[in-house]
Amino acid sequence: MIKALIIEDEDLAATRLINLLKQIEPEIVIEGPIDSVKQAVHYLQHNKQPDLLFLDIQLADSKSFAIFDQVKVEAPIIFTTAYDEFAIKAFELNSIDYLLKPINREKLESSIEKFKKLREYYNNENFNGQLKSLLGSIKAHTEDTYKTRFLVNKGDELLPITTNQTAYFYAEDKAVFLVTKENKKYLISFSLEDLEQKLDPKIFFRVNRQFICSIEAIFKVHNYFNYRLKLELRPMSEMEVIVSKSRTADFKGWMNG
Repeated sequence: MIKALIIEDEDLAATRLINLLKQIEPEIVIEGPIDSVKQAVHYLQHNKQPDLLFLDIQLADSKSFAIFDQVKVEAPIIFTTAYDEFAIKAFELNSIDYLLKPINREKLESSIEKFKKLREYYNNENFNGQLKSLLGSIKAHTEDTYKTRFLVNKGDELLPITTNQTAYFYAEDKAVFLVTKENKKYLISFSLEDLEQKLDPKIFFRVNRQFICSIEAIFKVHNYFNYRLKLELRPMSEMEVIVSKSRTADFKGWMNG
């Protein structure tokens, strides 16, 4: 028997997940849904942890990754979300799978089977310790695949520019530019959405719809109107760089390391 906890802020998504789980595992015990980081932290602090945790990434009050800053989560996790941009971040945690909404029954069934096989393989002994070791290997592999250089045009030449030389990227008039720490600007053939997936998230952060900044390019951070933040970059940007309200909490967490 599996005891599962669902942390999900969309009623329809939670209802669909519960119905599918009951079809796949008739004897499953389901708790929740819980719809916020605050409630999830309170539950995990005051209750025995479940066998399996279904966790939506975007909750009512913040992204669910904030839970892990406040409480030790021992249960293995299946992440659920409408967006695939958080996959690498999700797999840095106790994740055994990652499902995109709307959740497909066959994929959910496959995730449950994966959980059972892992639990059986480790014979319920030190399951989470072994899982974390496995995830550590996955994380190391994904870190090896982050983009480290770009080939850019300079007149008739092609120049390699490393990410270590890069201060920030910005989009303007449907074009994306790379700006080096020496304040040289180059047009590149990647969208910011592509770059967000290919760059090391420890070094680069998507601060708004126009900018992805390196940690080393951020000279000063100022409080700004409506709970946003204004950045001073080095080299300076010709445009204002404002951290959008929806990204402010994550940006502060990223800056704090």
